[in-house]
Amino acid sequence: MTAPTAPTPLRPEILAAFEAAKGFMPVDEGLALYAAATEAAALGLPLVEIGTYCGRSTLLLAEAARAAGVTAVTVDHHRGSEEQQPGWEYHDPEVVDPVVGRMDTLPTFRRTLHAAGLEDRVIALVGRSPQAAAVWQAPAGLVFIDGGHTEAHATADYEGWAPHVADGGLLVVHDVFPDPADGGQAPYRIYCRALASGAFTEVGAHRSLRVLRRTGAGI
Repeated sequence: MTAPTAPTPLRPEILAAFEAAKGFMPVDEGLALYAAATEAAALGLPLVEIGTYCGRSTLLLAEAARAAGVTAVTVDHHRGSEEQQPGWEYHDPEVVDPVVGRMDTLPTFRRTLHAAGLEDRVIALVGRSPQAAAVWQAPAGLVFIDGGHTEAHATADYEGWAPHVADGGLLVVHDVFPDPADGGQAPYRIYCRALASGAFTEVGAHRSLRVLRRTGAGI
């Protein structure tokens, strides 16, 4: 099973910006995400990302939104997830605020968007995902879950945002690893939950990226 093919290729300058940005998504998975975002943008609804970090994948949603005349929305508290804290595998001291001594990826994210010329296509919600989900009222053409990878955080992201996926819209989950030897299991479990709910049908898979379409009610 493959991810949907984008009707138009990603502009070379946006691909270059994606490759230059801080982040962890490989190019092939990014292109699969862009294809899904391009398809979902045709619904004329916002594209929502949970987990911004420094904006690497946000660029792809923003470019799909630009082409379709819709808006990309990205949600993050910008203090870093568990594995990005000091002493952990994905910690980057370059994004630590020297004044407060905590991670702050917001300035880097803004520079990423500015360099790509996509600032006007993105609304950044700075705060925790469950709080943002609780006040979000609009349907979304796409919800991309790539936030915290603990059981509690992944579950909260799914329960908070999956209900907002419009009929025919797409739910995309990153870092889905069926084999525990390949990575954490929380994203895999919410992916399985989505399939078991009967509300979503898998329409694409590319390595750890899963694309599901809303085909029923509920989560």
